[in-house]
Formats: sequence, structure tokens, C-alpha cells
Amino acid sequence: MLKVKISQTTPNPLQIALECAPGELHALVGPSGSGKTSVLRTIAGLNKPASGKIECNSEVWFESNDVGDKVQQLTPAERSCGFLFQQYALFPHLSALGNVLIPLENSHLNKSERKAISIDLLDRMGIANLAERMPNQLSGGQQQRVALARALARQPKILLLDEPFSAIDAPTRQGLYKTLAELRSDLNIPMLLVTHDLREADLLADRITVIDQGISLQTAAPQVLFQKPRNSRVAELVGISNMFHGMFDAGSLSWDGCKQVFHVADKGKIPPNARVAWVIPQSGLSVHNKPNAASVPAVVEKMSSLGQIAVIQLRIQDSENTIEWEASSAEVRRLNMNVGSQMHLELDGKQIHIMPLRPINDPRRFIDR
Repeated sequence: MLKVKISQTTPNPLQIALECAPGELHALVGPSGSGKTSVLRTIAGLNKPASGKIECNSEVWFESNDVGDKVQQLTPAERSCGFLFQQYALFPHLSALGNVLIPLENSHLNKSERKAISIDLLDRMGIANLAERMPNQLSGGQQQRVALARALARQPKILLLDEPFSAIDAPTRQGLYKTLAELRSDLNIPMLLVTHDLREADLLADRITVIDQGISLQTAAPQVLFQKPRNSRVAELVGISNMFHGMFDAGSLSWDGCKQVFHVADKGKIPPNARVAWVIPQSGLSVHNKPNAASVPAVVEKMSSLGQIAVIQLRIQDSENTIEWEASSAEVRRLNMNVGSQMHLELDGKQIHIMPLRPINDPRRFIDR
């Protein structure tokens, strides 16, 4: 188990708390410059936070109190991290095999044992036949596999992945996803993945931590995060399109700019007569040709197709509010839907998730006290 709680105000603010269990892949997402890579570098010992604690398998790698007294601080070499960098960082003058051998040079193993381990790792990556090639003779995906083999050569206690798939093409990326999935079950160590691609995080991660300006805003399983963000800033950062504002009081939610009022479960966390943000997942939306008691009239404003899925933008009648609805091409044909069509939109109040409004310019205010 990896446990991280770090804090600093300079040179770049960091207020991060997260855990990652053996065999778990934990993704860190957030905008550029939010501090995702800094978290990995701090765990690896390349950056030194002002205070906090980093613990792996009950071994304390770093600990410092609020006044800066260092209780424990292991060097990067002592922390046993496998670090996979975004730009591979292979030594250009060494072959693929030579790069994988580097972490084993100071081990107790003899030369033949080190070579056997390195060849085996390249074989696991599916590139043992490329062992003697130089980095400039390898494709981007092949270089990344060499870098991954090198990261695993020292049998690390954790694996840190810094946007490892961002510089390679989609088919190669899919192959590396499969390799990573196989490694998870084989290695059974904590894995932290930094990515700017939310689809990638959703596909690969067991849990996701959203980071903004060095602050961890929310940690949750992907499904929970995308359906129940902690606040409006998290919803914005994870790209939730259907987010609106309204007033919430005793289970009744109004929708700014609309006459519609929804009955939403009150969990007692929102004060009476509070301004809130709210979101609704695609599963909470349905569109009909004819009105019913729960529907609101809407006009189709835009339509775009993504393969067999259509993304429809509907404008609520007598309102400035628009809402996105995703449907199969067959459903669009069944409804005889075109731009300008009059439709009737139904929102399931049971699936509406309400959130407190917080100032966007100070992410520390997003942390629940």
C-alpha cells in the first residue's frame, strides 16, 4: 500500500492526499501545470515537499512535520520506484538491452544473470528480437516498451507512469494498454498514472484523483467521479457537459432560466435556500416525440454523429439553457429527429446530483473541511 500526504506552499503549492493499493492503478488527472508530475517526482524523491508523509508497504520514505523537521528522507535510489517518463529518456548510445541493464549494474547479480533478467523483461514486452537495436532504430511504441522494461528491471515496489502514452499513435497505445493490464495482475504493486486523457483514465484506472493548482480535489472510482463530482470545479475539470445552476431547498431544485422544479434527495449537506450547481448523467435523460407530465419542450439545435452514436444539443423552450443528449443512430431515426425538430425532454430527478458552488480561483476552498 502506498500512502501519500504532502504539503508545501513554495515554490509551487501542493496539498495532496491519496492512497494506492497493490494491484491498483490510480490515475491523476487535471489541467496542464496542475501539479500531477510534481506528485510523482515527490513520491520518487526527486522533489522534496515542506511537510507530510510518504509510506510504501509500511516503510516510511519521507516524513517531515509542519515546522520542517525531517524525521525520515530516503534517497531516490532507496525508494525503489519504477518511473516511466513521458519522453522515454532512453540512453541514445545504448541498445535496448543496454538500457534495461542499467538499473541492474550495481546489483548482487552476475553479468549473465543480469542479461537473462533483461532479456526476459524485453520478451514480456514483446520486443526481445529488438534487444540489440539502438533507440533511434525503434518506433515510439517500441521505445516506450524498452523504457517500461527498464523501469521494471529493479523489481520496484511501485510504478510511476508520467503520461506514457501521449506521444504514440492510437493503435500502439491500445497494445500498451493491454501490456499494462497484464502487468497489473502479474506484479501486484501500486501504480500511479498521470494522464490528461479522461477517456484513458476511465478505461484504465480503478480510482482517479482530480488535481487543480496543486490541490487534490476529489478521489473516486471513475463511475462515481463522472456521475457525482464533489463540486462544480471538479465537474468542469472532468468535462461534464450537462452542468447547470439553480436553488435547492428541502428537496426541491429549481433550474435557473426554466420553470421546471425537480424533487431531489436531500442528504442534509446543502443548507436551506442555497445556490447550487447540478449535473445529470446521460442515463437520466430521455427524449420523446410527445409531451408527458414530467417532460419539458425543447428544440433540436445541433446534431453530430460519432460512428453509431449521435450527440444532440437541445435548447429548452423559452430558455437559454441547452442540454446534450447522446443516442444511437437508430434512436434518432425512430424519433425522426432533425435540426429544428420539436422534442420533449424528460429528466430523472432521482439521477440529478447537486453540488455546492465554490469560487473557481481558489482551489483550497474546494476541499471539504
